[in-house]
Amino acid sequence: MADDITLPSTVLPAGARPAPLIDPFQRAITYLRISVTDRCDLRCAYCMSENMQFLPKRDLLSLEELDRLCGVFIARGVRKLRITGGEPLVRRDIMHLFRRLSRHLDSGALQELTLTTNGTQLARFAPELAALGVKRVNVSLDTLDAAKFKDITRRGDLPVVLGGIEAARKAGMQVKINAVALRDVNGDEIPDMIAWAHGLGMDMTLIEVMPLGEIEADRTDQFLPLSVARQRLESRYTLTPLPDRTGGPARYVRVEETGGRLGFITPLTHNFCESCNRVRLTCTGQLYLCLGQEDSADLRAVLRATQDDAVLARAVEEAISRKPKGHDFVIERQRPAAVPRHMSVTGG
Repeated sequence: MADDITLPSTVLPAGARPAPLIDPFQRAITYLRISVTDRCDLRCAYCMSENMQFLPKRDLLSLEELDRLCGVFIARGVRKLRITGGEPLVRRDIMHLFRRLSRHLDSGALQELTLTTNGTQLARFAPELAALGVKRVNVSLDTLDAAKFKDITRRGDLPVVLGGIEAARKAGMQVKINAVALRDVNGDEIPDMIAWAHGLGMDMTLIEVMPLGEIEADRTDQFLPLSVARQRLESRYTLTPLPDRTGGPARYVRVEETGGRLGFITPLTHNFCESCNRVRLTCTGQLYLCLGQEDSADLRAVLRATQDDAVLARAVEEAISRKPKGHDFVIERQRPAAVPRHMSVTGG
């Protein structure tokens, strides 16, 4: 299907109370992350191979299909959607999807529509995203050194990303910086990056390298445990634990010297799966129940076999009934990778 066709209008009926999706461990699934493309205009060394083989466009769900699937999840109690990639803003006509999904914000069925991006296209799209109700955006940024940024991303231009961040802030969106901690690359920069982000009123989250997909580098050489990074930070900052919880893997502290919030995502050194409230839909319609497991459900096949959303909803329910308790990432198993698919396929 073409991406520029008129999309259907599926909205949860006024006053309807969706039956929540409950997994085998009695966790309500209220958060869906959707990868709209596996393509990206950067090639971050810890995320992608330099010469990536991307999926044929015919394998991708159309914008109409993505919209329909999101409607089914929202009708079953999903309250938060995050659009991811690859780099979602390189998907042709992606704003058509944001325009359609914003109707669920207008109806009250959806609490939040958010975006994770590398920031390269953000200056172009930030005003319309904000107008459509996107109030928050996560920007992946691992360094403030232009030469190092180009080296990490293999092709990126740091001023372009910083311009995108500024455009998002000017549009009224709350920006959070996501930084992957990389040994011998950006470990010494982390305190200054925190000061920069907090100085602009932005939260920041540190993330451990995850063993997803084959890359040229050895991830054991890239891996910086956040327990080590945190010890280093405590020599400069006072970190006060916060009770903030989102159902996700991040644990938060307040940096007393800056007044800002700092998150730690530690899938390798500390598993925080007990309160997981999310699943991930790939651009090909595979529903992954856990970032660190291979079990999935092929929703594209069901989607294209029927126009009955009730059938599609049953397929989603069956998949959720198989959601595992948690992942089992181990950095030492990185060759082959603990999970063979790249992060860009799953959508973070």
